[in-house]
Amino acid sequence: MCRIGAIKSKEYVHPLKALLLMRSQQKGHDNSGFAMVMQDLGGIFENYKDLPTLSMACTDEGIKLAEDILHKIGFIRVMQWSPDVHPSPELTIEPMPHYVFEVFQYPKSYKHTTKEEKEELLVDTRLKLRKELEKIEAGFVYSFWPDVVTLKEIGDPQDIGTYFNLWEENNDFTAKIITAQCRQNTNYDIVRYAAHPFFLQGYTALVNGENTFYEKNKNFQQKLHKGYIGFESDSQCFLYSLHYIKNVLKWPLIYYKHTITPLPFDEIEHRDDKDILLKIKASLAHLEINGPNTIIGVLPDGTMYTCCDSKKLRPVVVGQTEDTISITSEVTGINEILPDRDWEKDIYPHEREMVVVNNDLKVERWQQ
Repeated sequence: MCRIGAIKSKEYVHPLKALLLMRSQQKGHDNSGFAMVMQDLGGIFENYKDLPTLSMACTDEGIKLAEDILHKIGFIRVMQWSPDVHPSPELTIEPMPHYVFEVFQYPKSYKHTTKEEKEELLVDTRLKLRKELEKIEAGFVYSFWPDVVTLKEIGDPQDIGTYFNLWEENNDFTAKIITAQCRQNTNYDIVRYAAHPFFLQGYTALVNGENTFYEKNKNFQQKLHKGYIGFESDSQCFLYSLHYIKNVLKWPLIYYKHTITPLPFDEIEHRDDKDILLKIKASLAHLEINGPNTIIGVLPDGTMYTCCDSKKLRPVVVGQTEDTISITSEVTGINEILPDRDWEKDIYPHEREMVVVNNDLKVERWQQ
């Protein structure tokens, strides 16, 4: 079983908090991996928020290939950072030779282009990098996006934290939003791309559970957008549906919930918005999900949300202090990092609501 967690704070937070959040839920996962997406970056990345950051794990050949591709497109590297790793034969981890986090200036030809054109360039470049690295099995490109860093690794989360020196808190590597999971994709082949959280064009999603409508979702989504690739995990479908509803169709977030867990026909008939809901149910039926799952997601503007399957078969809890909110699978995780909160205000979302958190940490409960 997966365990997922998210932290959203008014202050910059070190990944140590995410490790502590997940460690307390250790009995709920199998210690096969740790992955995280950090957004709204601080520390050494804080001054580069408008420039894309490449997050990649690769071989020597992978570094050279990626540099050649980026140079040919016209990207200019302005900052490079590599984590201070601590290898040891005692650690249960399958590390890659190199972990690359590089900030780039856009090609000169894109100086006066629109935000949308720049975003398309970043998506196309990431897809090209992934494709070319896969050809020679030279590495993994997790994200190429402004103000975002992604790390995914196979092994024991405790040892992964030790390897990357994440148990030592510092001000260099921080973010205001961190999403994390402590489990590799052991339902299928273990592939780094299959580890949650999943990221595309500013959108992040991670899931505790499974999607038994995976094949239906996959076959439909593959035709919708060039970025909907891989499908190494059934949970990637949740990200692609989120991206499609918000980025492609440009609908309000509430319709994401109505798409993945639509109401029964007899209930829709009594609603004022029944025409909209019936059209969603008819046109996007292949994006409906099934099975036990809980979702945590982040939008490009920093909005964070959580919602569940239509029967609430997986746990989730939301806890809050004045400057930090955490969403996770088990309350033990929040107890670990927010022990001084008002526990009576914890939220346990039910099957027909979305809990949405804005950048002022205002919490709203949207009823389906």
